[in-house]
Amino acid sequence: MSAPFRFPRFFVTSPAPCPYIEGKTERKVFTELSGNNANELNDALGRIGFRRSQSVAYRPSCADCSACVSVRVCAGAFRPSNSQKRTIRRNRDLVASACKPWATEEQYTLLRAYLGSRHPNGGMADMDEQDFADMVEQTPVDSYMIEYREPTTDGGRGRLVGCCLTDRQGDGLSMIYSFFDSHHPLREGLGTYIIADHIQRAAHAGLPYVYLGYWIEGSTRMAYKARFRPLERLGPDGWAPFDPAASDKIAALLELA
Repeated sequence: MSAPFRFPRFFVTSPAPCPYIEGKTERKVFTELSGNNANELNDALGRIGFRRSQSVAYRPSCADCSACVSVRVCAGAFRPSNSQKRTIRRNRDLVASACKPWATEEQYTLLRAYLGSRHPNGGMADMDEQDFADMVEQTPVDSYMIEYREPTTDGGRGRLVGCCLTDRQGDGLSMIYSFFDSHHPLREGLGTYIIADHIQRAAHAGLPYVYLGYWIEGSTRMAYKARFRPLERLGPDGWAPFDPAASDKIAALLELA
């Protein structure tokens, strides 16, 4: 019989410069995930907008900003756009494998190239090989690394072109962090394909959602998440359908009124 569930203790970080919106400060509330109930706690917190980083679950708790919005895709109802269909066709020959959360040198090399190309000044730019191993391997919940490799004719392991560290929660897949070959001459849209593949995986497993983390109003780096429909956002009254484009139109009309 498992030990009784204990209500977690929560802590708040000190304010720090926001990495997404210039001039803003960020603050997070967080708790530790540990023990036999880590999966159960991670599931419960995921439903109310928390994200996992190693053995910590966190969510924004900023005093003067609410731009970070938790979003999730309804996997069973997802219908790719024409552009997404082309991306899926272009990359559907990739061989995807769900691996145990164990960091490899090959994964780290791909990550370094991705960060140098997409986020050279980001918070992970100085991540070394041990930091990467900690990110992947220090997980107290049901996690795996999904690798995307190019096909081969000899049955061997093809070239690694994409990865995603993923948690399986009770109601969906949570994409913790993905990275890929952003300069591949023949595989445009790898990031889109990885998300689409997760949506398909969730639907096939009977899981209703794919959690994409935070959509951040005013951040071009997070705008891609709004392209996956139908999308839900977490608000004061719980999860509800979300159309960022419609929200922008409403805001514009209010400004004119």
